[in-house]
Amino acid sequence: MKHLKSTLDDLHYMFDRSITVRTLAEYLASFDDTQQAHVVREFMQAQDYDVVGVRSKGLVVGYVSRAMMPGGILSDHLMPFEVQVQFDEASPLLDALVGLERSSQIFVTVMGQVWGIVTRGDLQKAPIRMWLFAVLSLVEMQFLRLIRASFPRDSWKSLISPKRVKAAQRLFHERQGRNEAIGLADCLQFADKRTIISKTHDLRSALGFRSCKKAEKALKELEDLRNDLAHAQDIVTGRWPKLVELASTAERLLKKCEEI
Repeated sequence: MKHLKSTLDDLHYMFDRSITVRTLAEYLASFDDTQQAHVVREFMQAQDYDVVGVRSKGLVVGYVSRAMMPGGILSDHLMPFEVQVQFDEASPLLDALVGLERSSQIFVTVMGQVWGIVTRGDLQKAPIRMWLFAVLSLVEMQFLRLIRASFPRDSWKSLISPKRVKAAQRLFHERQGRNEAIGLADCLQFADKRTIISKTHDLRSALGFRSCKKAEKALKELEDLRNDLAHAQDIVTGRWPKLVELASTAERLLKKCEEI
């Protein structure tokens, strides 16, 4: 197998410079702090906004929540932006995930001023999906490299069921017919690689798994996420806040694979 030139560092180099927290953000609508709360609340209900920014002397200095405005003017209900939920526009996407684990929304700053907002619903957008899919694809590629290095002459066959071996062989012959230069291991599915890695003590230990059962569980969750991403399925509902842990696990696994 050719040397893998795509690494976690390469991925960060690309994403951290071009696909950042700002690509997820929506502009934060804002109103002067003297505006009547009931007027702003009606606007928020019409737009289905949970929060809007509050301006003082032309600058956005805080925000108000639709659920916390019984009356008065906006300054009566002003909540300041907490440091831990403010992220510079150039922050990595993983930072946004971690921030949203702590809060239902985070605020994006441009030149030190709050400009936009990211909510958990924004995690369905293309940038976060592309990043996650890229990480998981690299993990799978590294798994293949490790399997090929650890099991010469396709000796991994004994670790998966005869049915899965036949499925790989069938795909291998189909691809051979298209004159593709591949080996049988190239025709393994993520589930097959998951099983092989989990059943191989040296590999799963090197990747930080203490048992076959723990490896199977963690890798199955990553496989399910990969499949949902590949088929444009919802990746947040039913997977929050687990999604943050899965993203961190994928990056950790990729780093460990690269060290083996």
